[in-house]
Amino acid sequence: MNETARISTLKGIGEKTEKIFQKAGIYTIGDLIRYFPRGYDVYEEPVPISELEEGKTMTVTGSIYGRIQVGGSPKMQITTVYLKDISGTLKVIWFRMPFLRNTLAKAGAITLRGRVIRKKEGLVMEHPEVFCPASKYDLKQDTLQPIYPLVTGLTNHAVMKAVRQVLEECDVGEGILPKDMVREYQLSDYRRAIYGIHFPKDKEEFYHARKRLVFEEFMLFILSLRMLKESEERVLNPYCFRKQPQIEKFLNSLPFELTDAQKTVWREIKNDMAGIHVMSRLVQGDVGSGKTIVALLAMMYTGLNGYQAAMMAPTEVLARQHFENINHMLQEYEISLKVGLLTGSMTARQKRIVYEAVEAGEIQLVIGTHALIQEKVIYKNLALVVTDEQHRFGVKQRESLANKGVSPHILVMSATPIPRTLAIIVYGDLDISVINELPKNRLPIKNCVVDTGYRNTAYRFIKNQIAQGRQCYVICPMVEESETLEVENVTDYTENLQEIMGVNIKVQCLHGKMKQSQKDEIMEAFSKNEIQVLVSTTVIEVGIDVPNSTVMLIENAERFGLAQLHQLRGRVGRGKYQSYCIFMSASKSKETKERLDILNESNDGFFIASEDLRLRGPGDLFGIRQSGILDFKLGDVFQDSQVLQQASEVANLILEEDPQLEKEKYESLKQQVQKIIQGGMLETTL
Repeated sequence: MNETARISTLKGIGEKTEKIFQKAGIYTIGDLIRYFPRGYDVYEEPVPISELEEGKTMTVTGSIYGRIQVGGSPKMQITTVYLKDISGTLKVIWFRMPFLRNTLAKAGAITLRGRVIRKKEGLVMEHPEVFCPASKYDLKQDTLQPIYPLVTGLTNHAVMKAVRQVLEECDVGEGILPKDMVREYQLSDYRRAIYGIHFPKDKEEFYHARKRLVFEEFMLFILSLRMLKESEERVLNPYCFRKQPQIEKFLNSLPFELTDAQKTVWREIKNDMAGIHVMSRLVQGDVGSGKTIVALLAMMYTGLNGYQAAMMAPTEVLARQHFENINHMLQEYEISLKVGLLTGSMTARQKRIVYEAVEAGEIQLVIGTHALIQEKVIYKNLALVVTDEQHRFGVKQRESLANKGVSPHILVMSATPIPRTLAIIVYGDLDISVINELPKNRLPIKNCVVDTGYRNTAYRFIKNQIAQGRQCYVICPMVEESETLEVENVTDYTENLQEIMGVNIKVQCLHGKMKQSQKDEIMEAFSKNEIQVLVSTTVIEVGIDVPNSTVMLIENAERFGLAQLHQLRGRVGRGKYQSYCIFMSASKSKETKERLDILNESNDGFFIASEDLRLRGPGDLFGIRQSGILDFKLGDVFQDSQVLQQASEVANLILEEDPQLEKEKYESLKQQVQKIIQGGMLETTL
């Protein structure tokens, strides 16, 4: 059985089960072994009842104290017991498990592992695993149980069972890295790494396994990017750009002055567009730093010189917002350029009207989503392509849009304040500009880091802001309740918050599992203040500009990286009102407090990104949300910055030694790189 064999060749996977695995993108044995866990359940040592902490999954050992009660309705029977040890007593409840009464009635010492929550009567453990007798827990203590990303119908147990079968019966090979490289950089061998990422016997084995696989992932990405760049010579600029007095007039008429950083970047863009070669530039600016006005200047410069410019946004709502804002500004300042909008949800007739006007050159500036790169869109003379939020688009998607014109200039916008050393590696095909100061008229966001005891006070503050006409975001890490992660979830949280806020305040939830049309509808309603509180996952990290939103409450803030928390915070503070961000953490550890206090003290994304790198260690790999900058399977640009830099250095050495990867030892590496370049797979990461 090899990697290309279908998943149905495994025992216990018939036609029906195969289709469920395929929904998760698992078609072959190779897909299965690279279907990595999204986290691990760590079975830690039991603690005394007196040391239990709210909001965590913990383990206790003790004896049943008093009667075992079964109550509730026939549909929802609740089993209640009290567990006692020398330090105290704990109330424990199970749902729909009345049969436990017989098991527990005969038990002596038992061990329970479950989520600890706070109720009126104090701390309660909900629906824990039962280890009876207590000694059974010894077999699981200190082990790491994989938690896989799942789709409907696919269970964690089914994935574990299938992966274990493959690892026991198949030869997974030796990977793509040459043996001398594995030895020199003290990496785990491939077989051990694959086993160690799925079923690590301890944290140390997990770290070694993950480092090997992340190194390999980064190496492939960097080699592919460098070789792609080498194969594309710098293209001569086919366009003629002349100075446009209207732009200076426009800048002088604005009610604000560009910051020095904006002026510098605008000068770099102008020089590029009028230079010898076609521009490929990344504009990296913190949230709210004013990247959009710089992009507008570049688009105006293009249109006034007689060419067309296209801007691609990651969501329909954001595309529509850009369209309305740009259209309004051009009309207000009497600039004779026409703007068009192209999105997937437009009717066929609406699209056809725009297609005809774009092809005729009647529309100079086109704003849209992926609809901009559809086959039916024909540009008369596309000379500038702007993509908003770099990491949401792939290299191939940028190329698809660029191919609509004759070598147009490329301008990429990113609000992710990734340190320059990493940016040079990650965005290897682009020149980099940085907008590192905020407009003078922006009020700095007021921050506070609090524990869960502050929640009711936070709710009162939110109500007060809504009474003043403002709106609020609440961010939760998960969509639905998880049996293994003790985090606030969006669906239940929304129902509870609606009850607390009352009928006059509209609370709505938003998450990534919704259809795009549904997400757009909710974000549109929020932008019109038809929804006052939006409870969301990180799907709003790249969202809409709602200047009326003044409060962001982030639940379980300890589960996110600092860079992502800063991105989320950037959804508020975009208008004239004072804005606030409340970071709520269930963790009492000093390390968590030190990390979150960085956000409390600074609104500077570049400072926060560098501090994030300084503070993160391997221990953070458990439970902290990845940055989301690039969609790697395992690697994270912030988390694994040292591995990224090492992989970049090694990639440079390899290409110096063997630019075309022709040596025998690089054969496997070359095959994968070619597969990535030819298959357009860079678009899944960049």
